Amino acid sequence: MKKIISILVRNKPGVLSHVAGLVTRRAYNVESIAAGPTENHQITRITLVVSGDEKVLEQVSRQFEKLIDVIKVDAIPHELALTGELALITVSFTPEKKTEIMSLIALLGLTIKSIERDSATVMIAGSAQSVDTAINGLAPFHIKAMARTGLVALPIGGVTD
Repeated sequence: MKKIISILVRNKPGVLSHVAGLVTRRAYNVESIAAGPTENHQITRITLVVSGDEKVLEQVSRQFEKLIDVIKVDAIPHELALTGELALITVSFTPEKKTEIMSLIALLGLTIKSIERDSATVMIAGSAQSVDTAINGLAPFHIKAMARTGLVALPIGGVTD
């Protein structure tokens, strides 16, 4: 079972390290982690996707609530979450395959961020499934480099109870 956990923390040095340290000490299985500022520059949102049984997942939330700079911890059910990821992918191609790769990039709805003689760097933002689809589609052209964010999520409507 997977659980999306949204943690609002004070934007202070070392907070992400404390969250990661708790995850490490407790040996939780983290599928992804993403952190970034919120609408309030003094608060950061850390989004984790954690897997485990229900007991472990409940314990995870309680452990995060004990950290000093944590303001709020919310478990967001997948069915009530708006989620997204971002990936930058550099793919290589031969001159004879350039037209084919450009057609695929357009078909997949990717944004070209940089193009060179024998490679292109593209960006995709969307669901985890759309990012996976893009990666799988580009794989035959040799992916040279890739950077992928973790899942970011907000509850539908932007707030939880």
